[in-house]
Order: sequence, then structure tokens, then C-alpha cells
Amino acid sequence: MAKRDYFFCGIGGSGMMPLALIVAGQGHRVAGSDRSLDQGRTAPKFEWLRSKGIALFPQDGSGITRAEQIVVASTAVEETVPDIVAAHRVGAARLRRADLLAALFNASQMGIAVGGTSGKSTVTGMIGWIFHALGQDPTVMNGAVMKNFATPDAPFASALVGNGPAFISEVDESDGSIALYTPDIAVLNNIALDHKSMDELRTLFGNFTRQARIAVLNLDNPEVARFPRDNARTYSITGQMADLMAADIVERPNGVDFTVNGTPVSLQVPGRHNVSNALAALAAADAAGLDLAQAARALGGFMGLRRRMEIAGTAGGVTVIDDFGHNPDKISATLSALHAFPGRLLLFFQPHGYGPLKQMGHELVRTFAQHMRAEDQLILCDPVYFGGTVDRSVGSAELVADIAAMGRQAAHIPDRAECGDRLAALAQAGDRIVIMGARDDTLSAFAADILAKLGR
Repeated sequence: MAKRDYFFCGIGGSGMMPLALIVAGQGHRVAGSDRSLDQGRTAPKFEWLRSKGIALFPQDGSGITRAEQIVVASTAVEETVPDIVAAHRVGAARLRRADLLAALFNASQMGIAVGGTSGKSTVTGMIGWIFHALGQDPTVMNGAVMKNFATPDAPFASALVGNGPAFISEVDESDGSIALYTPDIAVLNNIALDHKSMDELRTLFGNFTRQARIAVLNLDNPEVARFPRDNARTYSITGQMADLMAADIVERPNGVDFTVNGTPVSLQVPGRHNVSNALAALAAADAAGLDLAQAARALGGFMGLRRRMEIAGTAGGVTVIDDFGHNPDKISATLSALHAFPGRLLLFFQPHGYGPLKQMGHELVRTFAQHMRAEDQLILCDPVYFGGTVDRSVGSAELVADIAAMGRQAAHIPDRAECGDRLAALAQAGDRIVIMGARDDTLSAFAADILAKLGR
């Protein structure tokens, strides 16, 4: 295989870093830049990338000096970013992140793609762990750190590079790039409003499942249940007649037990939504020819992902939870799982951008209003904004006003640090503080800061 020279613009991103690690693991030369690095945020991640032999540069174009380099960037990167300007100047080829991932995925012997508006990373991690535990040596591309593969030497293990036939990856519908993949097995968890209109999502996901050898479909999602089933493995946790059916579900604060087609499963991750995620993973393993009973036993060893209802710690009788919830489905799953057990929720939500907030604002309002209890309190800071030309006419204040109008306790505090002070001041023994949001690695540090305040 000819060695190539890749430069990743935004290498620290949740979709870019694992891809860079896979490319480096396959023997190619890898370098990159990141705006977060220039701003001094999330330094440990970049120190670890350097330890892997990946050269890092300021995002000022200085790392792109030769026409032989291939500059990898997401569709969100604007033409005015200095790295892209430099690529044009020296004649370096530009490649979208999704195009590179799709090329690697489509070249594999067995491509397992996980799609849907919620649960992609967890299901990808579950499938990856099953294949690893059963000796299949898979390659896994994930958007979150998989705790099973995280070690002191690999603290940011969102990718796994293997020599087996399976390439397991979550695939993204938000930029339409899901259309690039030709999976052997296509897993579809759900379809719900997120980045695109429902009509666009139906078309994208419909094409995704049709071009796969086997589609794994969640019959509990009304949109997915309408899809053709002639090439499908189906699953359900609500009693729908499906190929894989969950029963005897018993929730625990730190896990959930159930049976699938009579086979017992004991998960180390909580919530009924994770029963559904587990069925998706088991159906994919079954479609790939793995033994269902062995896969179910292996799944009991799955430790979860970072920032998926991850307990940051407990101080003064208050538990702080770090969570990736940022769209209606994810937020409702988190709140439903937490409300299965007693205790007030003090919720913090940082919207992951002005564009998504404008797109799904009404659904977010309804989700919080339906799933919060009277005693729960919600605090929003301003949305994530790292620069660019996005329309900022709709912000957190409008969301809070609508939630409060529906009878729930909600407040807008623009500054995030002040939100942390308010949460720590409100907290009483028995409460759970939940930090929710995406696209910002510093949210975990924010959760740790609140925990430290409680400890003092």
C-alpha cells in the first residue's frame, strides 16, 4: 500500500480524530491543526495525539507546504480558513472527511454502518466490543471514547484499528454523507428531527437501508417501522413482532437486565434506551454470522462511552452526571432513565450551535416540558459559538421563555461559569446535576469543576 501524506484540518473533532488515528494506524503519514489547540482548550487530547507521532500545527496554514499533502476537512470548514487557503496556494488536494471515511469503509470486506438520529455512537461501541470480545479483530470508527478500549496509554480511544474483515462505523446524516456508504449491514436506530427535515431524513435513511445486504431496523420507531423489510433483521423492546425481542426488563441505577429471545443479558449501562441499543448491536452481530448467545454474553462486558450518562462523581450527597444529550431523542432518553429512580434533577443544557437550536427549538421545548418534573430545574447558557457566519437570531433566551411558559422551572444565564455557580448553590443532598451538550470537549471539565465546588 502506498503511503500517503494526510493533513487533518480540525483534527481534534469527534469525527476527525478517530479517522486520523485509523489512517495513521494503517501506516500513512498524518499531521493536523485545530482551532481548539490554538485557543488552549483540551490540551491533554492534543498531547496524546503528539505522542502517537502526529505532528500538530497552528491553524494558520503553516502545516500545509507541499502539493503532495491531502488536506482533510469537514464540510463545515469555510474556504477562508487559513489551512484551506494554503491548500489552494500550494496545489494540495482537498478531501472531505466523509469521503475519506467512506473510501476506507467501502474497501473493507464487511462494512457495518450504524445510522439514526440517536444512539449511533453507543450502538457502534457495542458492536465493536462484541466483535472484539469474540476474537474478530475489527476496525471501529466512533464519535465517542469507548471505555472498553481506553487505557492510560490510549485515553481517547474513539477508534480501534484491527486486521479482521469488519469495519464498524457510525455514519452521519447531518451533512448528507450517509449516501456515500455501501454497507454490508446497515443499522438504523431511529429517525427523528435533528439537523434536517423529516422528508430529507426519510429519503437519506431509505436509500441507506436499501443498498445494504441486510438492514437492521428498529420497529419501535414509527418512521423506521414503515421501511420495507425484505432484507431486514428487526428488533423491538415494546412487544412488536420482530426477529429480536426484549422481555423481562429490569432497570438498575447503573445498568439494566433483560432477555432477548430467551437469552439473558445484563448491561452495565442504564436505561431502557440502552436495551434498544443492545438489540440493535445483537441484531448486527447476528446478521454478520456471530452466535447470538455468545454475543449476548459479551455485551455484558460493555462499559459504555464517555459522556453518555457518565457519572463524574458524588459530593455532599449530590451526583454530577456528564451527558451528550443535545437533541430531543437523546435528552428524552436521558431524562427517562434518570427519572426511573427518585431524586430531583438540576439540568444544565448548552445548545450545540445556533443553527441546530433554530432547527429543533420547538421539539426541544416540548421534550423538556414533557420529561421534566415539577421540582426539576433547567439552566441554559448561550449556544456554542466558535466563530463563522451562522445566523444568531434565535438563542437560549427564547428556548427558556417557551419552556417556562409550559410550567417548568427554567432560567437563561448567558455565562457558563455563572451557570455552574448557580447549580452548585441550588444543589441539596439527593439531587443529581446533569450536564448536557455536544461539540464541546470542555463540558467534562465543567462537570468536574461543579463537582469540586460541591466538595468544598
